[in-house]
Amino acid sequence: MIGPDPTTSHDVGTPLKSRNFPSTPTDRRGVEKPTLRYDAFSYRHDPAVPTFPDDRPILIFDGNCAMCSASARFIIRHDRRRALRLLAAQTPLGSALYRHYHLPEVHYDTVILLERGLAIQKSEAAIRVLKHLGFPWSLATAGRLIPRPLRDWLYDIVARNRLRWFGRRERCFLPDPTHADRFVG
Repeated sequence: MIGPDPTTSHDVGTPLKSRNFPSTPTDRRGVEKPTLRYDAFSYRHDPAVPTFPDDRPILIFDGNCAMCSASARFIIRHDRRRALRLLAAQTPLGSALYRHYHLPEVHYDTVILLERGLAIQKSEAAIRVLKHLGFPWSLATAGRLIPRPLRDWLYDIVARNRLRWFGRRERCFLPDPTHADRFVG
């Protein structure tokens, strides 16, 4: 076999199938949600995920959500170093990545920031995006002083209500042709 074995962890050498994961979290109804961990660039070994350029961080967002689309426009406007690429979750590539990470493809309750091959979600993804934008937005990293479970709880409240509060777009967010190079997929 050429290349690394996708069932083996690159950092520990323990097969992924036999790793001991922390206790299984539950959702609001008490239904268990499996905790899945992925090695960096695990999507490269998934035949359902098309090949794409992943040399820069990619933010995957709900292109039908008015708040998420406004955030994408904000990133385009303030990312002067062009450090981030964007990808609407409704694209074939976005959907494949949501499936790969076992995330629901219907409600898109979290953004995914692919950074160095790892999928960062929820509040940590938002903080890292703002850090990439540079000063003054990078000051948001002070939000890490708040414990992550509390940050993610607040993130989940906004995610659950965003369509009610901010609305839905009739069509998926499409980039202006001058910014097409900022989008993947």
